[in-house]
This record gives sequence, structure tokens and C-alpha cells, in this order.
Amino acid sequence: MPPTSTRRAALAAALMTSLLLPLWAAGPARAHGAPVDPVSRAVACSPQGGERAGSAACRAAAAANGGPLAAWDNLRLADVDGRDRRVVPDGRLCSGGLPGYRGLDVARADWPATRVTPGATLTVRYASTIPHAGTFLMYLTKPGYDPTGPLSWADLPGEPFARVTDPELTGGAYRMKVTLPSDRAGRHVLYTVWRNSSTPDTYYSCSDVVFPEREKEPARAGAREKRAPQSEGAPRGQAPSRRPGSDGTPRALESAAGPDTAVLAGGAAAVLVLTGGAALVLRLRRR
Repeated sequence: MPPTSTRRAALAAALMTSLLLPLWAAGPARAHGAPVDPVSRAVACSPQGGERAGSAACRAAAAANGGPLAAWDNLRLADVDGRDRRVVPDGRLCSGGLPGYRGLDVARADWPATRVTPGATLTVRYASTIPHAGTFLMYLTKPGYDPTGPLSWADLPGEPFARVTDPELTGGAYRMKVTLPSDRAGRHVLYTVWRNSSTPDTYYSCSDVVFPEREKEPARAGAREKRAPQSEGAPRGQAPSRRPGSDGTPRALESAAGPDTAVLAGGAAAVLVLTGGAALVLRLRRR
């Protein structure tokens, strides 16, 4: 039988192993992350979200979730292997299909959002606790996206607008400069997929962003005034009214008769009068 000291040492070692084993097992699971700028829904609605966690959208998310949201940096799926569109179902993109994050899929237009500029360079900060190799894929919802409906894969383009592989981790976050599309306006979702190459995990996140609304084209004022007036308001392509004028002449003729027409008409009348007078004089002389 081993000495008492040896047995005590073995017992202590076993006890330490039983206490530390869960921590060692949880070690790789702590190597997570999520966007903090533009802020993701998971971060905004977590204790790290500050005042944003008390927003109406985050309260609705907690209610739909049946309680507070789970860890903001643990929204991941294993062994996806690039099959995101087949593994993550429509309407559950923000939660990655995970029940513990289903509140993030609530469709509403008041999620905490970051204001951005179309076509501008944006520095994305993706917080992470432990460095990992991998590629970030960033998608932006298509023009005309409706934030009041559930987010589906059809709302996203087939290809990401930005792809960054193995960025450097500085100050606890990956910093990536990307150029935003220039054809967006209003509220959209920046959907980030982080495919790890050093682990079998893929991370998903939704960051709400707001672009300036497009200005409406000014009304073409004065367009009607510039059009040539028509006779007495007659519709285009219709004959003018034939209501009689002040001298009994049909108005259509009156409007068509200009000053030259009047002079010619008067001259013709004078010729007739003179001709008739000359004929009368000749007849009187013959008698």
C-alpha cells in the first residue's frame, strides 16, 4: 500500500484534474467573436451593448428568446464547410439557426444601427478573444430591402461585396477596411460570415446600418405654362369651338382670320362696289 503522502498527492491531482478539465474543454470555445462596429445585434443586445441593450428591439429579442440573449461572441456552427445557404434556413440568418439566439431574427425596423455613407470606406471592427485564421465574407442586403420582413438569402447578393482573409488582430479586434456599395439608401443589414480555417467553426452576425435616403426629384414646375396655349382651351387634337364671335362670324373662322385676311376681304368689297357703280353709269349714258 503506497504511503499516505503519495495517496494524498494522487487524490489532490485527481481533484485538480476534475476542476480544471471543464475549463480546458471550454478553452477553445472562448475563441469567438462578433462585429462591434458596425455593432451587431448580438453585441448591442448583450450587457456589453450599454444603453442599446434596453432598446425596444433588444427587449423584443429577449422576449422572443424567452430570456436574455446568450453570449454575444458564441454565435457559431461547426462543420458548415461553406454550405451556409443550405445549413442556415431563411428567416434565421441572424441567429444562424441556433435556438439560443432566435430573438435576433425578429423582423423590425428599429434595431440599433450605425449610420454609413454609400460608396465610402468603412473600417469594420470584429472583436475576438483569441486569434484565429480564417476569411471574413461581408454581404449587404440588396437595394429595396424591406427591414420589416424576415431576412432571407434572397435578400443578399450571391457574392459578398468584401472578402478579407487573415486580418491582423490588434487591440482585441480585427480591423478591416472595406468599400461599401454606392447604390444603397435607407436601412440595410450588413451580414458577416467568418469561416475559420484553424477550427471547424463558422460565425454569423447581423449589423444594422442606415444609409441616407435618396432625395426625391423636384417637380417640373412651370411645365404647363411653357406649353403653347390652344384656342379657347380646346383639347389637343380637337377642333376649336364654333361658338359665334361678337360679329356673328363663327369663332373658328374668326380665330383663323388674321389682319391680312380682313384687309383682303375689305379690298374685295371695295372692288365690287366700284365695278357695280361703273356699270350703272354706262347704262345711264346709253339711255
